Amino acid sequence: MTGASPTQRTLTPADMAYLIGASFGPQARVRDAGPLAGGGYATVWWALLDDDRRVVLKLAPPAGTPLLRYEHGLCAAEERYFRLVAQRAPQVPVPPVLFRGADPAYGEWLVTAMLPGRSLSDLAKTDVVVDDGPARHDLGVALAALHRVTGERFGYDGDRACGPTWRAAFTAMLDALLADAADWDVRLPVTPARLHALVDRHADVLDEVRRPSLLHFDCWDGNVLAAPDRDGRLRLHGLVDGERFLYGDPLLDLVSPLLFRRVEDEPEHPLLRGYRAAAPQPLVLDASARRRLGLYRLHLYLLMTVEMPSRGMTARSHPGRHARLAALLDEELAALTSA
Repeated sequence: MTGASPTQRTLTPADMAYLIGASFGPQARVRDAGPLAGGGYATVWWALLDDDRRVVLKLAPPAGTPLLRYEHGLCAAEERYFRLVAQRAPQVPVPPVLFRGADPAYGEWLVTAMLPGRSLSDLAKTDVVVDDGPARHDLGVALAALHRVTGERFGYDGDRACGPTWRAAFTAMLDALLADAADWDVRLPVTPARLHALVDRHADVLDEVRRPSLLHFDCWDGNVLAAPDRDGRLRLHGLVDGERFLYGDPLLDLVSPLLFRRVEDEPEHPLLRGYRAAAPQPLVLDASARRRLGLYRLHLYLLMTVEMPSRGMTARSHPGRHARLAALLDEELAALTSA
């Protein structure tokens, strides 16, 4: 059965019992379980096992579900990401991978340990006002550690959009989104010709990126877990949903943590303070960086617009989201045109 999004499914306790047994053997028992909300792609549940382990099970969309081009193979990609981070940047808190499996009835799934803490987005909805600055500082430190890891090429791994240079990979990523928009009949406020002209106009700043850094890409507040320390300060306890990782410009990872804002206009943000404290090279938000950040926001807002129908959303069903993204896209297009 499907969930709220066409890519999600409705699970039952019996489904969870089967999947946990398939993951850990028939001796494994589920004492309690329930869904985890927040995302719109995979189906995610937590489970408490009879050996007191708490785990998270992420079930990929059913086989044959229409997806965006870069979303193919995300279950395996998430496993690769978590294992890579654990090996190459062990100071970054990502969930340990416990099992990845597949069968004809359920498709692919991934089981990880459940990290402590709650997402920053959930914490913001509570009535208790807590300073999240320390956790965001920790996130900056964690991103700096991730960015020390170097890939063999730019863009996504596998057979998805990539390239030998950051300009080539970024152009391929945009071209994939444009093709998705055409497939899903999504009307965009920019033509392919204008988008390519903008990228060509700013190609010099893209070519300044010479090293393919490991990027999480999706560090919005829903994917950042935090919990109070002994002094009551919120500290980072986990980065989750790493399946959209790619290799490229570290500046790309500074866009989603300040979603719908301009990080370059907030130079003393805790995220940037943490990043500066841990990065091996100075973080310079000069004119070149600002142009690149504008291109990356444009890419993100295009992605969020193009993905709407694949998540069961339309301009009519979600007018606020559609209007907000359209306005943000117009702002970035105007800024990049005049830069």
